[in-house]
Amino acid sequence: MMQRRDFLTGAAATALASQLSFAEQSRQPDGIYRFGVNYTPSKNWWFCWNDWQPDSMQRDLDAIAALGADHLRILLIWPFFQPNATWVSPAHLERLDDLLKMMGERKLDALVTVFTGQLSGLFFLQPFSNACKHPSSAFYTDPHIWDAQELFVRRLADVMKSHPNVMGFDFGNEVNTCWQAKTIDGDAWMQKMYRLMYELLPDGIHVNGVDHRPWFEVDTFSQHALAAQRHATIHCYPYWTGAVKYGGAMDPPSIKLIAGMATLVRAYAADPTKPVWCEEFNTCIESLDEAGQAKWLDLAVHNAIENGVTWFTYWDSHDVNRQFQFNPLEYSLGLLTNDGRVKQQGRVFKSLVDHYRRQPAIIPKLPVPPPPPGTSSESTWQWLLDWMRRKPKRS
Repeated sequence: MMQRRDFLTGAAATALASQLSFAEQSRQPDGIYRFGVNYTPSKNWWFCWNDWQPDSMQRDLDAIAALGADHLRILLIWPFFQPNATWVSPAHLERLDDLLKMMGERKLDALVTVFTGQLSGLFFLQPFSNACKHPSSAFYTDPHIWDAQELFVRRLADVMKSHPNVMGFDFGNEVNTCWQAKTIDGDAWMQKMYRLMYELLPDGIHVNGVDHRPWFEVDTFSQHALAAQRHATIHCYPYWTGAVKYGGAMDPPSIKLIAGMATLVRAYAADPTKPVWCEEFNTCIESLDEAGQAKWLDLAVHNAIENGVTWFTYWDSHDVNRQFQFNPLEYSLGLLTNDGRVKQQGRVFKSLVDHYRRQPAIIPKLPVPPPPPGTSSESTWQWLLDWMRRKPKRS
């Protein structure tokens, strides 16, 4: 493995650091390394939007800041905030305003999701975009639903624009897992939504945080359209992507998954230096204990950095309280336990932050092959295994 002190030396790193201030670099995925978390409140999960108790959230934020995180991805629940197509809840907007203030006090930046939608396997569907009454694709094509979406984004922007710690919008948590459409419709909606968000927050960092599937197969948004955006994001889980079919948790398909998916993005972008933000990552391998998860985190991030990934947002901050009914995979994904204990992976996260904090990001000009010849999960995995120089034998 390449030594980091060798990797970061040279005129390019020095020149970048001298040309841009820290604040400027932190706004560019090719500026400095950034580490954050997807925030899951320790008390009442994101149901807390309806049962607002900021004291526990302040304790959560203190614990997250102590790990060295510099940003959080926060998850809105769309029908909680906008229960009617023509009305956005002032109380929920005020709670968002409160959370952004609390984060700013701890020097934590915020990426705000919008159309969620689907979160940790639970679905939160709007009456006016409910699949039981409308086809799923109506989310992307129905003009009345667009009017409701635009209203919601504008009301959120009114709150967000007064907070200097706001990074920008994420369209939602993996909107393609909740609403599907033909890629021609998904791509058209995506471009329209980007135009709206950049109109309202022109200096923001706006992303479409899809899950892995649109990168692996045909699913709502085309690979080329996703890769062409200013900020490309990936969600990397060995379990959900199928990496575990090709080896164990410490084998290349898993520990090189982030690096491989970043290379896949660059192949579709036809740009070997395209900045890539790993916006969600974890193993979701339930059998891994804390030591195993910590080891995977260390190996996966170092592999990713050596292949030019610059921003990392771990899933997630806290374990989920088992009083709530979730897929068992969801309960133990945090860097911290539900009662605030720092887990082994939390300590590894802090060591990574301490090592790379404010380092100028380096995207080596590594050659990328052409994208996969097909748009199926099988052909994409074959492409990834070839890039990893891994024989495609299933375990």
